[in-house]
Amino acid sequence: MLGNRQSTVPASDRFEQIDMPGISRFVVGLAGLLCLGLPARAAAIADLYQAQTIVTGTGDVNRQIGFKDCLDKVLVKVSGDQRLTQKPEMLALRDKAADFVQSFRYHDRLEGIPIHDEQGTHDRPHDLTCIYKPAVVDKLLAQLGSRPWPGERPPIAVFMTVEQGSRHFVLTADEDQGKTMRESFSNATFPLLMRVTFPKAGQLGGLSGKALPGADTARLDKLAKRAGAARALAGSIVWSDKDLGWIADWRLADHGKTYRWQVRGVSFDEAFRVAVRGAAQILSGHGQP
Repeated sequence: MLGNRQSTVPASDRFEQIDMPGISRFVVGLAGLLCLGLPARAAAIADLYQAQTIVTGTGDVNRQIGFKDCLDKVLVKVSGDQRLTQKPEMLALRDKAADFVQSFRYHDRLEGIPIHDEQGTHDRPHDLTCIYKPAVVDKLLAQLGSRPWPGERPPIAVFMTVEQGSRHFVLTADEDQGKTMRESFSNATFPLLMRVTFPKAGQLGGLSGKALPGADTARLDKLAKRAGAARALAGSIVWSDKDLGWIADWRLADHGKTYRWQVRGVSFDEAFRVAVRGAAQILSGHGQP
């Protein structure tokens, strides 16, 4: 049990506290290790078996809450299995969440901003990063009837249409239109170490915005490879006044089967998180999102 102990931050881990919007800490860390001549595999394992959440202050009560959230996140990240957190066995595991943490560290999200309240640091938001031993996480997954998702996560090319009133467009890499959505989609990949890319307008194979939703997944997979990705994730998001949010439809082919899933009445940030979680569920071999 870790109790109130706070781990120190090894010098080799300090890069993970750099705040670089739009750039995965995994990529930053991997580049740093490569520069040091260390194996890329070590960087992948180190980032895979850790999780991060936001807590208020560094007190034990909120730390225990953070440990529970990090446990959920690391199990899903390592396995790709989005259903794990809904299993009844997770209730007992969350109660012992601190037992599974090898070490942890904090990063003050307001670092550099002077403390100006009576509570001092108690109410300041912190990133809590939990590091786990692979054997511990793998054993927990086995207890839950799941398994790790080994190997490199395949990069995905996103073929997506956007409709909001009279505004219609295809999300591409080389146009200013949709820049915020591209950044949001990329941010959605970080918790699962996934990677997405967006085709340039000239890499759509002549598909228009109207034709894209009905395009064959095999054709889209070929276009994805031309765009430097392994798979195509096709989708559309449509603004709905009735649902007070976006309606997002997604599809992805794997081993000859096309999977489809949908979410309604959400922000486009959540729509993209649902897309990435669904892709991870499928590609990790855990079935329908």
